Amino acid sequence: MTKFFLVLHVLAAIVAVGPVTVAASMFPPGARRALADPGDQRAAETLRLLHRICRVYAGLGIAVPVLGFATAMSMGVLGDAWLIASMALTGIAAAVLLALVLPRQEELLEAVEAGAGTDATTEVAATEVATATTGTTATTDVAANPRATVRLAMFTGIFNLLWATVTILMIVRPGSTTGA
Repeated sequence: MTKFFLVLHVLAAIVAVGPVTVAASMFPPGARRALADPGDQRAAETLRLLHRICRVYAGLGIAVPVLGFATAMSMGVLGDAWLIASMALTGIAAAVLLALVLPRQEELLEAVEAGAGTDATTEVAATEVATATTGTTATTDVAANPRATVRLAMFTGIFNLLWATVTILMIVRPGSTTGA
């Protein structure tokens, strides 16, 4: 049963987390292009697709820690430090994705869809749309602040770095019986 859970865990990680890391990394440069040319429908469609990939696969990604927990239980390693660190980093990665990456993608996408970047009036309108849709007032300067894509890229990089660290811990785990 351990091998079965392990296979499912690894497949879920590849299928669910892989697309999120790639799509999230592609989003900031795509947003810069779309904001630079507000009339470019293809750029806006690309952003919508990238955001949808991130949202959908983030939801599917819940299978990774669930299957990982089942694998760890069957292996009897739930108390090992490397696994506890991996679970903590996975939780932090999920928090970064849900609290920092996806909401900023939505705000940038709304700004692009509202035609942000054409003039100051449009920028204000786009931020008002973002505020009305999300119900927040703390991040209403997305369209007016071109550094929003830079911050999104930073948060995406942190998310990807956390997942890379978890992957390394899973491959080269301390006390491994694989002889590696």
